[in-house]
This record gives sequence, C-alpha cells and structure tokens, in this order.
Amino acid sequence: MASSKQGGPATAFRKSEFRSQKPKPESRDESELLTVPDGWKEPAFSKEDNPRGLLEESSFATLFPKYREAYLKECWPLVQKALSEHHVNATLDLIEGSMTVCTTKKTFDPYIIIRARDLIKLLARSVSFEQAVRILQDDVACDIIKIGSLVRNKERFVKRRQRLIGPKGSTLKVRKVVLDTMKNIHPIYNIKTLMIKRELAKDSELRSQSWERFLPQFKHKNVNKRKEPKKKTVKKEYTPFPPPQPESQIDKELATGEYFLKASQKKRQKMEAIKAKQAEALSRRQEERNKAFIPPKEKPVVKPKEASTETKIDVAAIKEKVKKAKSKKLGALTAEEVKLKMEADEKKKKKKK
Repeated sequence: MASSKQGGPATAFRKSEFRSQKPKPESRDESELLTVPDGWKEPAFSKEDNPRGLLEESSFATLFPKYREAYLKECWPLVQKALSEHHVNATLDLIEGSMTVCTTKKTFDPYIIIRARDLIKLLARSVSFEQAVRILQDDVACDIIKIGSLVRNKERFVKRRQRLIGPKGSTLKVRKVVLDTMKNIHPIYNIKTLMIKRELAKDSELRSQSWERFLPQFKHKNVNKRKEPKKKTVKKEYTPFPPPQPESQIDKELATGEYFLKASQKKRQKMEAIKAKQAEALSRRQEERNKAFIPPKEKPVVKPKEASTETKIDVAAIKEKVKKAKSKKLGALTAEEVKLKMEADEKKKKKKK
C-alpha cells in the first residue's frame, strides 16, 4: 500500500517534467504562411518521381469539323513530335474526322494524358498549334466555356460574343468575365476589377486585408424596351353566353330551297350561274377593249369677249385735248379764267368813277 502511495506523486512529476521539456512552437506571421515567396516555382514532374510508369493504358478521342481538316493535316507532324517527348501517341483519322491520344509503356506522368486531351480539344476548336501546344506546360491551363445555350436570341448572342473577341481573334481568358458578358454585363467592368486586384497584390501590407473597399461596385441596370405589336388586338367584352353557331351548308340550302331540288336541277343551276359569270366577265372585257376606240372629249373653244361700250376709249376727245395742250403756253390762263379777270377789272373801274 505504501509503495502505491509513493508511486503516485512520482509519476505526476515525470509527466510535468516531460511537458516542460517539449519545444515551444515558433510564432510566425499568418501573412507569411498564406503568401508564396517571390521566385518560387514548383519542380517539374520527372521520371524519378514515377520510375515504374503507369499500370493501364489511357486514351481520349475528340471529333473536329470538316473545315479544320486541311490545317490539322499540315500541323499533325508537329503535334506528334510535341507529344512524343512525353511518350504519348497521337493518331489522326480523316475518314471519321477524329483525333485520338493514348499513353504508352514509357509514359511516367499520369496527368500528361489530360493535357494531351486538352491539346486536341483546342485544335478542334480553331486554336492555332502555337498557342494550343502551351497546354503541355505545367504552369498553363485552359477552360472551354460553352456559351451557345446561354442566350436564346441569336442577334443578342452574336453582339455579346463580339465583346469577348479581341485583336487577331484572341478571346478573354477569365471564365467569370465570359459568363458575365453573356448575361449582358460588359467585360470592361470585370477587367477594371482585375486591374485593381493586380495593383493591390503588389502591396505587401494589403495582401492579408479585405479588398472590398477598393473594388468598384457596379449596378446592373437592364432596361427592357418592349416592342409594341404592329397589330393591336382589342379584347371583346366578356359574355357568359357562347357565340352563335355558324350555319352549315345544309342550313344554307334549306333556307334557299336548294336542298329539295334534284341532282339534275342543281347541276342546271350551277351551269346557269357559271354562264352568267362568264357573260359578265366577257362584257367587262369587251368594255375595256372598246375604251381604246372612244375618242377623248375635246375642250370647248372659248371666244374672246367683246369690249363693252363703257370701257371704249374716245380717241377723238384725246386728240382734241392734246391739241389744246400744245396751243396753250406754259403758265397761261384758260379762257374762263381770262373772262373772269376782265369782269373783275371792269367792276374796279366803275367803282373809281
């Protein structure tokens, strides 16, 4: 019993001693753990990392359109050469219109077959060999975005796709930018955000902070201008009663009495109606032909109106006036004025006497 009592505190001492001998973890800044050192690069995957190779053969195939056949025939030796460096076989089937890549016994990189698959996909989608072969590098990746089903209207789809195409047919390389563009958000907004993020990443103090206060907030305004229809249909007033049933052919025949006629009589009536229509059409045609022979109506000749007696000019009276004006001296008095003056002189003489 004594020994057990003495053993208790001894063991406790040993545990505490062991705890005290544990090395304390070094305190590191969290920003150092989250950031990648400048100049660091992931080492390339070599044969020493997988000396035994792969257990099974893997292969991928993809189809290509007819218009890419001529280009693929020209650049296929270069494709085979680029893949043979990674011990991957490539075959081009022009009959089926397909490209196939598969691993060999010498292939040591298990992910190279995925990169080879992306290579033939890019070649099938009109990417040049010089750009597509970069996918075999470790620091390069690709993303094929199917945008054909994102917009229903073809005109809108073409306009929005045009925003993604850059100089020399190059396209944007960010998936979010592409998808937002197809949702009618202009790529300039997302590109501006990416440029701000790139500048903020250069500052060591702001790497571990939130960048929301620096990023622009763009509001999406979608104003739908609904086109008005050319023909506006006016809704009729609602009535609980159904519309009247249209008359059938039998009802019309009963109303006119044709229903009770014999077949020969009906046929005779039809022939008479046809002959009446033909006669009408013939008479109309004849009238149109006769119009060419009808002379046009001549305009009535308008006789010149005789001058009225009131408006006639008295030439003799005018001549007499001209003669009097010539005989009369400039400033001389008229005969009446001379008589009045003589009478006035005689009156003055009488008054003096």
